[in-house]
Parts: sequence; structure tokens; C-alpha cells
Amino acid sequence: MRRQWDIFCTVIDNFGDIGVCWRLAKQLAHEHDQSVRLWVDDLVSFATIVPNVNPRVQQQNILCIEICYWQQAFVEAKPADVVIEAFACELPEVYVTAMLQKKKPPIWINLEYLSAEPWVTQYHGLPSPHPHFCLTKTFFFPGFVLGSGGLLREKNLLERQDAFDQKAEQAFLQRKGLLNRTDDEIRISLFCYENAPIEKFIQVLSESTVPVLLIVPQGIVADRIAALLNHAASQINALIHHKQLTIQIIPFMEQTDYDLMLWSCDFNFVRGEDSFVRAQWATKPFIWNIYPQQEGVHWKKLDAFLTLYMADLPVEAASAVQAMWYCWNGKYEMNSLIWENLAAFHRSLIQHNKNWVNQLLELKDLASNLVQLAKNRL
Repeated sequence: MRRQWDIFCTVIDNFGDIGVCWRLAKQLAHEHDQSVRLWVDDLVSFATIVPNVNPRVQQQNILCIEICYWQQAFVEAKPADVVIEAFACELPEVYVTAMLQKKKPPIWINLEYLSAEPWVTQYHGLPSPHPHFCLTKTFFFPGFVLGSGGLLREKNLLERQDAFDQKAEQAFLQRKGLLNRTDDEIRISLFCYENAPIEKFIQVLSESTVPVLLIVPQGIVADRIAALLNHAASQINALIHHKQLTIQIIPFMEQTDYDLMLWSCDFNFVRGEDSFVRAQWATKPFIWNIYPQQEGVHWKKLDAFLTLYMADLPVEAASAVQAMWYCWNGKYEMNSLIWENLAAFHRSLIQHNKNWVNQLLELKDLASNLVQLAKNRL
């Protein structure tokens, strides 16, 4: 049954929030034949990963999805059948009032942040009555285990990945202006927050025993690297050479191309939520820069994931992964030994990640779970 969906997204860390919401919107529209309207409060950031978005247009249609600029002075809009409040953003009061006026109140879903913490399955799907109105929202928690909301995963994702052979990789690298592979090279994609030990990591990679290509998107991190190596500016497609390290600065990619880049790299440094999940599907070794929270709350989330993810890893490999993740998130100081220990487990981590993906495939994907929830409630 075709239903109308409204997804509300406030952009907090530039790309993670809108990245998740855009992937979800596309899946609902293209795989489940739903009518989707996406409300976004920052079209400029959105346009960085979806070049077709015009930041100056308040209402536009892209890939059969209606995109609306969510302004502070919210215009009146007829509420959809299903309303998703992404990542604890607050719906406009005028919209909530309009929800009350519908003959049958919409299904109101609070799409929460992804977490591997054990309590997620206890709270997933619980109702939360509005304190003043006759409306109830449902907590929906993405997750890695049965009893959670699952992860975003397109129906054809694994088929596309299987088709990404050496020829397809070469075509992708040429199309995006990325350097071709060289013998014995380590290729790394770097997407991180400013709190990561970037300068120390650059020093470590520069002293590598094998050539390293580091692919970095434009922005503050690229600027810091350029300044560290006395490079004039972090221009798009600029190449910076320092000892064993070559750095290529690139523009942000559309999501489908970003997936291809993750598949073509040996190690993927990711941040937040969207790229974190995509790196797992890529099966390559990945290092997560978790969004820092007050009072170190994020460490519980990081440790909860590592406990789940490393359950079947041999002790030495698990120790190398944990040490690198702890260094990257500021608990220990980065050094060459930490990185070399992780790099030594490259092949075994790929096999482990394939097993991890097979485990995740036992779960129904997030979009399908949302559609099923709506079907059960309407």
C-alpha cells in the first residue's frame, strides 16, 4: 500500500544525519513505492553529498522525493500518514497541531541514533505518549542484533558490490580522477572529526615501510594536513607528497560513489553513523571516529560495538583493533606500532568482516522494518 511519509532532519554534524535520512528516503520511495517528503534545515550541507540539490530552492523534487527546506518559521503543511522525527529533532508546533486535526493521527516515529548497547532491544518499539496531546510516538532504534530496527541496506547492495571487480574499480578511479594503484601500496580513505589525532597519524604514515595513498575530502581536516606539510592550500584534486605518503584531496562524493571508494580502499576511516555503516558493508578494515559527547558517554557506545564486533576475533587481532580505535578516539597516543599492528591483520580482518556482514544479513533491513511497522499500525 502506498502511503505518504514525512522525514524531518536537522543537520548536526554536516553529513551523518542527512546521509542516513537521504538513504532512507530513497529506499522508501524506490524499493517500497512510498511517497516521501524530506524536510531538511540545511540544504547547503545536503547539496554537498547530493549535487542535484539546489540550496536556493525551498521545494524541489529529486529522484521522486520531495525535498523541502525546513525553516524556523514553518509553513503549514498537511501531515503525512507516517512521520519520522530523525535523531531526536523536534517537530514544528504547527505541524504537531495539524497532526491532531487529522481524522486518523499519523504514525509518529522517533528514529534514534544507532547503538550496539544492550538496552537498545528493551526500548526499541516502545510507545511514548505526548504529555499534552492525544498523540503517541514510537521509539525506533537501529541496531546490529535481533530485536532492534536493523541497518540501512539497499536490496541490490551486495549484487553491486559483487560486480565491482578490478575492471570496474579501474573505471571508477579514472572517472573520479583518483590515482591508479601501484604495487605494494596501502590505500586509505580518511573521513573524521577534528578531534582525531590527524597530525600524529600523518607522521606515522609518512614513515611507513610501503607507499601509502591517503584520500581526504575537502574541508577542515584537509586544510590541517596541508598546513602541517607546508602545502599552499588544500585544493580539490591536489596531490601532496611527503616521504612514503601521498595525499589526494577530493570533493565530497555522492553516496553511491562513496560506496565505491570504500570498496576500493584497503582501510577506511569513518565517522558518525552513515559512513560507519557503509564501511561495514564494504567488508574492508575500518576505524570509527565516534561523535564525541559530554562526560564521555560516547565511550560506552564505542565499547558496546567493539564487544559485539570483536566477539569472534582472535585475541591478538582484537587487541590490535581496539588499540587503534582507542588511539583514534583520543584514549591513547597514536604511534607507529599501533598502526603497524593493525595493518598486519589486514587480510584476516577482511575475512572477519565478511563473516560479520553475513551475521548482519540475518536481520531485516531498517527501511523494511519501518514499512512493516507502518503496515501493522495503519
